[in-house]
Amino acid sequence: MNDLFMNEDFLHYIWKYKKINFSNLKTTDNQSLVLLRVGDHNQLNSGPDFFNAQLIINDQKWAGNLEIHIKSSDWYVHHHEIDPAYDNVILHVVWDDDIEVFRNDNSRLPTLQLKDYVGTSLLIQYQKIFQNKTTNWIQCEKQLPEVSSFTISNWQERLYIERLEYKSSEIRKLLKKSSNDWEEVLFKLLAKNFGLKVNGDAFLSLANSFGFPCLRKCSTNVEQLEALFFGQANLLDVDSSVPYVQKLLKQYAFLKNKFKLQNKGVIPFKFFRLRPSNFPTIRISQLASLYFKNNQLFSEVMSMNNLDMFYELFDVSASEFWETHYTFDKESSSRGKKITKSFINLILINTIIPLKFLYARDIGKDVEEEIFGLMSQLPCEKNNITNHFIDLGVRMDDALHSQSMIELKNNYCDKKACLKCSIGNYLLNREGSLG
Repeated sequence: MNDLFMNEDFLHYIWKYKKINFSNLKTTDNQSLVLLRVGDHNQLNSGPDFFNAQLIINDQKWAGNLEIHIKSSDWYVHHHEIDPAYDNVILHVVWDDDIEVFRNDNSRLPTLQLKDYVGTSLLIQYQKIFQNKTTNWIQCEKQLPEVSSFTISNWQERLYIERLEYKSSEIRKLLKKSSNDWEEVLFKLLAKNFGLKVNGDAFLSLANSFGFPCLRKCSTNVEQLEALFFGQANLLDVDSSVPYVQKLLKQYAFLKNKFKLQNKGVIPFKFFRLRPSNFPTIRISQLASLYFKNNQLFSEVMSMNNLDMFYELFDVSASEFWETHYTFDKESSSRGKKITKSFINLILINTIIPLKFLYARDIGKDVEEEIFGLMSQLPCEKNNITNHFIDLGVRMDDALHSQSMIELKNNYCDKKACLKCSIGNYLLNREGSLG
């Protein structure tokens, strides 16, 4: 195999999962090498690649760290010779030993050259799958139908937990800013969700433009809530002769003075290329109706574990004016503007379930089974990623499946992290691939 195709991730994989014959190993200066412990893989922090390894070189037992490189000379390319973090390296594991490496005491650092011990068939399989230079949608596109459904199903569950953990880290940032007010964080997450992709940032900027106590005090009056939201969103600069608009302007003037409101940081809302039912005017009114219906939303959603209960909780409509309008200045045929089940499903997937997951962890409660149960009841999302995986034969029955495959595509396939992927490992290690 051409060394140009080699990368360190593959060498880490070989070492971590012992993909070589560890009997009769010798260092490049012909010393016997017995591996007792490969060490702990350092994937996130600076310093050597594996900590706390144990080995025997010529009957002398060593305990310490390992560093892995494609070429021995990379030790100097990366300036490890002047970094004290590498003083405790007991073995240099390389693909090609092209230069001697010395410790501070001028003794030679023991080196293992992996290319002397890796089977040809493993290299061929690796190059075939992971060094594919074609324009496939994903690296293993042609081999994916060969992967067992059991492997994919197990990996999907793990991927979904990873996705929840990533979303949890984003929620943590909001919690920190709100002094751990879970109710306030729920409102901000819901606001962003109501804006969807097009207006998500605008809705979040709206939610950030006033203190949550202001919303609490307005929540007993839906007209005040609408005035607060529309006013802060800079959407009341319209024909003030309309009675509904007059009421909102009057209420907003009162609220602006009472709470010293400012809205300079609110991002302008977009209407272009949106379906009328997703216009920010409709979503803002629906959000106001939701908080008028229940101003203690957090405790409600944390106590619910049944899909029908969530559908009932979010069963709200925009206010009466919007039955005949999509914008302030143009009347349309009468039609109720109720939150649909499909929109509630998005709220559950993107806001409620991640929040339940994080809150349960914080109070020491295990809700994985409950969350998996809810996600399995929600329909699979339809988008370019899920449609592509369906075309490749991947089972996509519910939202757990679709969320997991979105995670797979964004954080594994697109980053070519195939060696960290269970599907990639399956393809690399299936019977006959190691030779």
